[in-house]
Amino acid sequence: MYSSSPADAPLVREPLHAPVAHLIRAGLIEGTHYGSVVVLDGDGDVRFQLGDIEAAFYPRSALKPVQAVAMVRAGLPLDGELLSLTAASHSGEERHLAGARRILDLAGVSEDALRNVRDMPFDPVVRDTWIREGRAPSRLAQNCSGKHAAMLYTCVLNDWPLEGYLDPAHPLQQAIAEIVEDLTGQRIARVTVDGCGAPLFSVSLHGLARAAARITSAVPGTPEARVADAMREHAEMASGAGRDVAALMRAVPGLLAKDGFEGVQVAALPDGRAVAVKIADGANRARVPVAAAALARAGVDPALLTEFAGEPLLGGGLPVGAVRPVRALDFLAVADSVS
Repeated sequence: MYSSSPADAPLVREPLHAPVAHLIRAGLIEGTHYGSVVVLDGDGDVRFQLGDIEAAFYPRSALKPVQAVAMVRAGLPLDGELLSLTAASHSGEERHLAGARRILDLAGVSEDALRNVRDMPFDPVVRDTWIREGRAPSRLAQNCSGKHAAMLYTCVLNDWPLEGYLDPAHPLQQAIAEIVEDLTGQRIARVTVDGCGAPLFSVSLHGLARAAARITSAVPGTPEARVADAMREHAEMASGAGRDVAALMRAVPGLLAKDGFEGVQVAALPDGRAVAVKIADGANRARVPVAAAALARAGVDPALLTEFAGEPLLGGGLPVGAVRPVRALDFLAVADSVS
């Protein structure tokens, strides 16, 4: 199903995005979000595509499950909620901070060893509480602290230096890059720095979907399956209370879902069906309904996806429209066509 050797890196070019969602107000299209979508079947073949699925792009935090797999392959012994936190873009809740501290304790290092940026909690309610209490930004509160704590733990276990663990030439990052290429099935096109300070690897949207499919369809007990199980069983450790990715994993049995900044979403089922979405303007209001529509295209029961159909547009405080996927994607239209 998948080649044992990575293909060439995707081309670095201006993506040929297509309309993927409309803002519909009182029956008129008020605006359009562009992007790209890919849906893979259980055999890894492209079942549906829209836009440009082969151009190089940055998956942002949607690549975290792959990074977590790389660390488990390198000996990281975490499971359960701490492994879920390793792959998290967390909300900065106390349980997330406590989990990151536990990983650091297991590694025998202090918070001072972290090199992610200092930040306030991602969740607006939690952030507002921090501000009222006069708490300062911290590395633990930053949404990638679980990943960074696990990176330090992986270095300790392998006798790799802690200094410079974010350098792309560091043994840890070289090991992660190797697994990115293995699971996506393609060479990395570009390497840059993500918002947290860690290396960010550019692949294609198609490659991102392929990696998610390989993680969720892996043999039980493998590093891939351990990461998938941890994230599905502890969805709110991988995100936070009230986050759409956690709600999506609860709504669809067996689904693994991960979002990323700038409108990226990946999701996959245990049989290898997978979807990946990139919204060109980075809008979350388009990411969620487009991802839900892509899952319907993958064969997920549309009845499980109704709460992700798109947020309403308001007029005078009342709903007068909605953000809807284009008709080629709209799962309500898909449902009508098969009913």
